[in-house]
Amino acid sequence: MLGRSRRTVLVIDAGTPRNAPADAAHGFVTRDGTPPRQLVALAREDLEPYGVSFLDGTAEGASSTRDGWCVTLGHGSVVEGRHLVLATGLRDVLPELRGAREGWGRGLLQCPYCHGWEVRDRALGVLGFAPTSVYQALLVRQWSDDVTFFAHSSRPLSDDDERRLSTRGVRVVEGLVQELITVPDAGTGPAALAGLLLDDGTEVPCEALFCEPGADAGLPVIDALGCLREDGCVVTDGSGRTSVDRVWAVGNAADPAAQLLPAAGDAYRLAVALNARLVEEECATALDATSIGGRV
Repeated sequence: MLGRSRRTVLVIDAGTPRNAPADAAHGFVTRDGTPPRQLVALAREDLEPYGVSFLDGTAEGASSTRDGWCVTLGHGSVVEGRHLVLATGLRDVLPELRGAREGWGRGLLQCPYCHGWEVRDRALGVLGFAPTSVYQALLVRQWSDDVTFFAHSSRPLSDDDERRLSTRGVRVVEGLVQELITVPDAGTGPAALAGLLLDDGTEVPCEALFCEPGADAGLPVIDALGCLREDGCVVTDGSGRTSVDRVWAVGNAADPAAQLLPAAGDAYRLAVALNARLVEEECATALDATSIGGRV
């Protein structure tokens, strides 16, 4: 939208989108099932007519200038701009299980709205890893009759939690999960999840495990900017402004729960607000120039 508003825009792209481990992105109407990297390629194609530029690299630091911000990239080059938009996403902090990193986005999943359909009617599990894990188990039950809640490191279940899980038909397995057990894929794809290994040696069948990972939007450039953060993410107002003037944030950098479609909507709203701010600045500069010229 900034490109369509005839603004000069440079996108610094590190090439590491949060959803890169997933085979496909879902829930984005007209693009359902598209591989994440293909979505990026399509986005670049859409932006070509509007003169939006791309620079492959990682932003490592930022410092203020008279008119905006100066950003230093990992390979040493420097770029400047009047305003800076943080669309950096975040890093998922996964549970310390053997095989978790390798299985992330495949056998180990976060969002049932994104991936539940693809694993429907299978043996599903939910890892007790976050305050919302019980609710996640109740939710995942929507996609399968075979759901197990692995208590793992969650707080002891309350009587109400136990009743709700039981009423919903969700089994509860106590004990710490140690490892994701995988089996070779029948084709050429990655190994498939077959079960979970508990600390007492028990193996429990499980074809997909859901968990709520921790979220961390911390990056060197954000630390250098000094933006206010809360629960690992950048704090913004309703339009995307951060606590630092001329710095904006959108998507998972500001909201860990934002999926593709709402993040795109937030970006649209931010672009409109940012363009309005630029118009105000340009009007103020022109008025100042007129005032000075009149006095002279």
